[in-house]
Amino acid sequence: MGGQQTSGGTGREFQRVADELRFRMTNGTYPERSFLPSQRDLADEFRVSRVTVQRALRELINEGWIESKQGSGSRVIKTQRIQSSAPKATRSRRGVTLEFLIGEAFEQPEVTLDVYTLTSESLYWLIQQQAHRIRSRSISPRRITLRMLLPDERQSLPYPRVKDDPEDPRLRERLHDITERHTKSLQESLGSLRSEGWVPSVDVDIRRAPLTPTFKLYLFNRVEALHGPYEVIERNIALESGEELTALDVLGLGATLTHHIKDEQHQDSAGSIFVDSMQKWFNSVWELLSE
Repeated sequence: MGGQQTSGGTGREFQRVADELRFRMTNGTYPERSFLPSQRDLADEFRVSRVTVQRALRELINEGWIESKQGSGSRVIKTQRIQSSAPKATRSRRGVTLEFLIGEAFEQPEVTLDVYTLTSESLYWLIQQQAHRIRSRSISPRRITLRMLLPDERQSLPYPRVKDDPEDPRLRERLHDITERHTKSLQESLGSLRSEGWVPSVDVDIRRAPLTPTFKLYLFNRVEALHGPYEVIERNIALESGEELTALDVLGLGATLTHHIKDEQHQDSAGSIFVDSMQKWFNSVWELLSE
Protein backbone atom coordinates (compact mmCIF):
# COMPACT_ATOMS: atom_id res chain seq x y z
CA MET A 1 0.00 0.00 0.00
CA GLY A 2 1.37 3.42 -0.95
CA GLY A 3 1.78 6.08 1.73
CA GLN A 4 1.66 5.90 5.50
CA GLN A 5 -1.44 5.02 7.45
CA THR A 6 -2.71 6.97 10.39
CA SER A 7 -2.43 5.02 13.59
CA GLY A 8 -5.86 5.45 15.10
CA GLY A 9 -9.50 6.27 14.66
CA THR A 10 -9.48 9.62 16.41
CA GLY A 11 -9.29 13.07 14.91
CA ARG A 12 -10.92 13.88 11.60
CA GLU A 13 -9.69 10.92 9.56
CA PHE A 14 -12.66 8.69 10.33
CA GLN A 15 -15.00 11.58 9.48
CA ARG A 16 -13.25 12.00 6.13
CA VAL A 17 -13.80 8.31 5.36
CA ALA A 18 -17.43 8.40 6.55
CA ASP A 19 -18.12 11.57 4.54
CA GLU A 20 -16.82 10.04 1.33
CA LEU A 21 -18.76 6.81 1.84
CA ARG A 22 -21.98 8.77 2.48
CA PHE A 23 -21.37 10.70 -0.72
CA ARG A 24 -20.85 7.51 -2.72
CA MET A 25 -24.06 6.03 -1.33
CA THR A 26 -26.03 9.12 -2.36
CA ASN A 27 -24.58 9.44 -5.87
CA GLY A 28 -25.19 5.83 -6.82
CA THR A 29 -21.63 4.52 -6.61
CA TYR A 30 -22.78 2.13 -3.89
CA PRO A 31 -26.50 1.54 -4.57
CA GLU A 32 -28.94 0.13 -2.08
CA ARG A 33 -28.32 -3.55 -1.23
CA SER A 34 -24.78 -3.43 -2.60
CA PHE A 35 -21.77 -4.21 -0.42
CA LEU A 36 -19.03 -1.76 0.48
CA PRO A 37 -15.43 -2.76 -0.23
CA SER A 38 -13.72 -4.74 2.50
CA GLN A 39 -12.21 -2.95 5.46
CA ARG A 40 -8.75 -3.79 4.16
CA ASP A 41 -9.53 -2.30 0.73
CA LEU A 42 -11.02 0.84 2.29
CA ALA A 43 -7.99 1.26 4.53
CA ASP A 44 -5.71 0.94 1.49
CA GLU A 45 -7.74 3.38 -0.60
CA PHE A 46 -8.03 6.07 2.08
CA ARG A 47 -4.55 5.42 3.47
CA VAL A 48 -5.80 5.05 7.02
CA SER A 49 -5.71 2.32 9.64
CA ARG A 50 -8.29 -0.45 9.97
CA VAL A 51 -9.28 1.12 13.31
CA THR A 52 -10.19 4.35 11.47
CA VAL A 53 -12.24 2.44 8.89
CA GLN A 54 -14.04 0.50 11.62
CA ARG A 55 -14.92 3.71 13.41
CA ALA A 56 -16.25 5.27 10.18
CA LEU A 57 -18.36 2.16 9.50
CA ARG A 58 -19.67 2.20 13.08
CA GLU A 59 -20.88 5.77 12.52
CA LEU A 60 -22.64 4.78 9.29
CA ILE A 61 -24.31 1.87 11.11
CA ASN A 62 -25.51 4.27 13.83
CA GLU A 63 -26.94 6.54 11.14
CA GLY A 64 -28.77 3.67 9.45
CA TRP A 65 -26.82 3.76 6.17
CA ILE A 66 -25.39 0.25 6.35
CA GLU A 67 -25.73 -3.02 8.20
CA SER A 68 -22.76 -5.19 9.02
CA LYS A 69 -22.67 -8.90 9.77
CA GLN A 70 -19.67 -10.93 10.77
CA GLY A 71 -18.24 -12.62 7.70
CA SER A 72 -20.65 -10.89 5.28
CA GLY A 73 -19.25 -7.36 5.09
CA SER A 74 -21.16 -4.08 5.14
CA ARG A 75 -24.29 -3.78 3.00
CA VAL A 76 -25.96 -0.50 2.02
CA ILE A 77 -29.53 -0.30 3.34
CA LYS A 78 -30.25 3.41 2.74
CA THR A 79 -29.48 5.83 -0.09
CA GLN A 80 -30.57 9.30 -1.13
CA ARG A 81 -34.06 8.99 -2.60
CA ILE A 82 -35.36 11.62 -5.00
CA GLN A 83 -38.93 11.59 -6.27
CA SER A 84 -39.12 13.34 -9.63
CA SER A 85 -41.73 13.98 -12.29
CA ALA A 86 -39.05 15.10 -14.75
CA PRO A 87 -39.31 13.78 -18.30
CA LYS A 88 -37.28 10.64 -18.87
CA ALA A 89 -34.96 12.46 -21.27
CA THR A 90 -33.60 14.63 -18.45
CA ARG A 91 -32.77 11.74 -16.16
CA SER A 92 -29.34 10.24 -15.68
CA ARG A 93 -28.51 6.60 -16.18
CA ARG A 94 -28.86 6.10 -12.41
CA GLY A 95 -32.05 8.15 -12.16
CA VAL A 96 -32.32 11.60 -10.66
CA THR A 97 -29.64 12.21 -8.05
CA LEU A 98 -28.44 15.36 -6.32
CA GLU A 99 -25.08 14.85 -8.00
CA PHE A 100 -26.74 14.67 -11.42
CA LEU A 101 -28.89 17.79 -10.89
CA ILE A 102 -25.95 19.90 -9.77
CA GLY A 103 -23.84 18.52 -12.60
CA GLU A 104 -26.58 19.40 -15.09
CA ALA A 105 -26.81 22.92 -13.68
CA PHE A 106 -23.04 23.39 -14.01
CA GLU A 107 -23.19 22.43 -17.66
CA GLN A 108 -24.95 25.73 -18.38
CA PRO A 109 -22.94 28.88 -19.27
CA GLU A 110 -24.57 30.73 -16.34
CA VAL A 111 -24.81 28.72 -13.11
CA THR A 112 -27.11 30.03 -10.39
CA LEU A 113 -27.44 27.93 -7.26
CA ASP A 114 -29.43 28.96 -4.17
CA VAL A 115 -29.16 26.62 -1.17
CA TYR A 116 -30.84 26.54 2.24
CA THR A 117 -29.35 23.90 4.51
CA LEU A 118 -28.25 23.02 8.04
CA THR A 119 -24.59 22.58 7.07
CA SER A 120 -22.48 23.05 3.95
CA GLU A 121 -20.99 19.56 4.16
CA SER A 122 -22.78 17.70 1.35
CA LEU A 123 -22.65 20.73 -0.97
CA TYR A 124 -18.88 20.94 -0.56
CA TRP A 125 -18.36 17.42 -1.89
CA LEU A 126 -20.66 18.05 -4.85
CA ILE A 127 -18.94 21.32 -5.76
CA GLN A 128 -15.56 19.61 -5.56
CA GLN A 129 -16.74 17.19 -8.21
CA GLN A 130 -17.82 20.04 -10.50
CA ALA A 131 -14.49 21.81 -9.97
CA HIS A 132 -12.75 18.64 -11.15
CA ARG A 133 -14.96 18.56 -14.27
CA ILE A 134 -14.10 22.19 -15.01
CA ARG A 135 -10.35 21.60 -14.62
CA SER A 136 -10.56 18.55 -16.87
CA ARG A 137 -12.30 20.77 -19.48
CA SER A 138 -15.41 18.59 -19.47
CA ILE A 139 -17.54 21.66 -18.78
CA SER A 140 -16.80 25.39 -19.05
CA PRO A 141 -19.31 27.67 -17.31
CA ARG A 142 -18.65 31.40 -17.73
CA ARG A 143 -20.29 32.50 -14.50
CA ILE A 144 -21.05 30.77 -11.19
CA THR A 145 -23.29 32.42 -8.59
CA LEU A 146 -23.85 30.63 -5.29
CA ARG A 147 -26.02 31.93 -2.48
CA MET A 148 -26.21 29.78 0.63
CA LEU A 149 -28.35 30.31 3.73
CA LEU A 150 -27.16 28.68 6.95
CA PRO A 151 -28.64 28.96 10.47
CA ASP A 152 -27.35 31.78 12.64
CA GLU A 153 -24.53 30.30 14.71
CA ARG A 154 -25.56 32.41 17.71
CA GLN A 155 -28.93 30.69 18.11
CA SER A 156 -29.51 27.54 20.10
CA LEU A 157 -30.72 24.87 17.67
CA PRO A 158 -32.91 21.96 18.81
CA TYR A 159 -30.59 19.57 16.96
CA PRO A 160 -28.08 18.15 17.11
CA ARG A 161 -28.07 17.88 20.89
CA VAL A 162 -27.29 15.36 23.59
CA LYS A 163 -30.51 13.48 24.22
CA ASP A 164 -30.50 13.61 28.02
CA ASP A 165 -28.68 16.93 28.44
CA PRO A 166 -29.90 19.69 26.09
CA GLU A 167 -27.48 22.17 27.66
CA ASP A 168 -24.39 20.13 26.77
CA PRO A 169 -22.62 22.32 24.15
CA ARG A 170 -20.38 19.68 22.57
CA LEU A 171 -22.62 18.65 19.68
CA ARG A 172 -23.40 22.27 18.83
CA GLU A 173 -19.67 22.98 18.80
CA ARG A 174 -19.13 19.94 16.58
CA LEU A 175 -21.80 21.18 14.14
CA HIS A 176 -20.18 24.61 14.10
CA ASP A 177 -16.74 23.12 13.37
CA ILE A 178 -18.07 20.93 10.55
CA THR A 179 -19.93 23.85 8.97
CA GLU A 180 -17.04 26.28 9.24
CA ARG A 181 -14.56 23.78 7.81
CA HIS A 182 -16.66 22.87 4.79
CA THR A 183 -17.83 26.45 4.19
CA LYS A 184 -14.27 27.73 4.09
CA SER A 185 -13.21 24.88 1.80
CA LEU A 186 -16.19 25.55 -0.46
CA GLN A 187 -15.29 29.23 -0.78
CA GLU A 188 -11.65 28.40 -1.48
CA SER A 189 -12.58 25.76 -4.07
CA LEU A 190 -14.82 28.10 -6.07
CA GLY A 191 -12.52 31.08 -5.56
CA SER A 192 -9.58 29.18 -7.00
CA LEU A 193 -11.55 28.51 -10.21
CA ARG A 194 -11.70 32.26 -10.73
CA SER A 195 -8.16 33.08 -9.61
CA GLU A 196 -6.70 30.33 -11.81
CA GLY A 197 -8.67 31.51 -14.82
CA TRP A 198 -10.98 28.53 -15.22
CA VAL A 199 -14.20 30.53 -14.71
CA PRO A 200 -14.25 34.26 -15.56
CA SER A 201 -16.82 35.21 -12.93
CA VAL A 202 -17.46 33.52 -9.57
CA ASP A 203 -19.68 35.03 -6.87
CA VAL A 204 -20.08 33.17 -3.58
CA ASP A 205 -22.23 34.72 -0.86
CA ILE A 206 -22.95 32.84 2.38
CA ARG A 207 -25.31 34.33 4.95
CA ARG A 208 -26.82 33.35 8.27
CA ALA A 209 -30.52 33.48 9.09
CA PRO A 210 -32.19 33.21 12.52
CA LEU A 211 -34.13 30.11 11.49
CA THR A 212 -33.93 26.43 12.37
CA PRO A 213 -33.76 24.50 9.09
CA THR A 214 -36.58 21.96 9.02
CA PHE A 215 -35.98 21.20 5.35
CA LYS A 216 -33.22 21.31 2.77
CA LEU A 217 -33.69 23.33 -0.42
CA TYR A 218 -31.71 23.57 -3.65
CA LEU A 219 -32.77 25.96 -6.43
CA PHE A 220 -31.02 25.33 -9.75
CA ASN A 221 -30.80 28.19 -12.25
CA ARG A 222 -34.22 29.39 -10.99
CA VAL A 223 -36.00 26.69 -13.00
CA GLU A 224 -35.62 23.56 -10.84
CA ALA A 225 -36.02 22.87 -7.14
CA LEU A 226 -35.03 20.02 -4.87
CA HIS A 227 -36.78 20.01 -1.51
CA GLY A 228 -36.98 17.65 1.43
CA PRO A 229 -37.60 17.67 5.18
CA TYR A 230 -35.01 16.83 7.77
CA GLU A 231 -36.05 13.74 9.71
CA VAL A 232 -35.21 13.84 13.42
CA ILE A 233 -33.63 10.62 14.66
CA GLU A 234 -31.88 9.25 17.71
CA ARG A 235 -28.35 8.06 17.03
CA ASN A 236 -24.89 7.79 18.54
CA ILE A 237 -22.35 10.44 17.54
CA ALA A 238 -18.63 9.90 18.06
CA LEU A 239 -16.59 12.91 19.15
CA GLU A 240 -12.98 13.41 18.09
CA SER A 241 -11.95 12.25 21.56
CA GLY A 242 -13.51 8.86 20.82
CA GLU A 243 -16.40 9.35 23.26
CA GLU A 244 -19.83 8.45 21.90
CA LEU A 245 -22.92 10.46 22.83
CA THR A 246 -26.56 9.54 22.35
CA ALA A 247 -27.96 12.40 20.32
CA LEU A 248 -31.07 13.78 18.71
CA ASP A 249 -29.97 14.71 15.21
CA VAL A 250 -31.17 15.05 11.63
CA LEU A 251 -29.92 13.36 8.49
CA GLY A 252 -30.28 15.43 5.34
CA LEU A 253 -28.56 13.02 2.98
CA GLY A 254 -30.82 10.13 3.88
CA ALA A 255 -34.09 12.02 3.53
CA THR A 256 -36.39 11.62 0.56
CA LEU A 257 -36.25 14.74 -1.63
CA THR A 258 -38.76 15.89 -4.22
CA HIS A 259 -37.69 17.33 -7.57
CA HIS A 260 -39.75 20.03 -9.28
CA ILE A 261 -39.26 21.69 -12.68
CA LYS A 262 -40.65 24.99 -13.85
CA ASP A 263 -42.62 24.83 -17.09
CA GLU A 264 -42.13 28.15 -18.85
CA GLN A 265 -45.13 27.48 -21.10
CA HIS A 266 -47.45 26.56 -18.25
CA GLN A 267 -46.92 28.99 -15.38
CA ASP A 268 -49.87 27.50 -13.48
CA SER A 269 -48.45 23.96 -13.48
CA ALA A 270 -47.65 22.36 -10.12
CA GLY A 271 -43.92 22.41 -10.86
CA SER A 272 -43.91 26.06 -11.90
CA ILE A 273 -45.87 27.15 -8.82
CA PHE A 274 -43.62 25.20 -6.48
CA VAL A 275 -40.34 26.51 -7.97
CA ASP A 276 -41.62 30.11 -8.02
CA SER A 277 -42.93 29.94 -4.44
CA MET A 278 -39.70 28.48 -3.06
CA GLN A 279 -37.62 31.03 -4.98
CA LYS A 280 -39.74 33.84 -3.51
CA TRP A 281 -39.36 32.33 -0.04
CA PHE A 282 -35.58 32.09 -0.41
CA ASN A 283 -35.31 35.66 -1.71
CA SER A 284 -37.44 37.02 1.14
CA VAL A 285 -35.31 35.37 3.83
CA TRP A 286 -32.12 36.37 2.01
CA GLU A 287 -33.13 40.02 1.71
CA LEU A 288 -35.00 40.60 4.96
CA LEU A 289 -33.70 38.19 7.62
CA SER A 290 -30.16 37.11 6.75
CA GLU A 291 -26.85 38.69 7.71
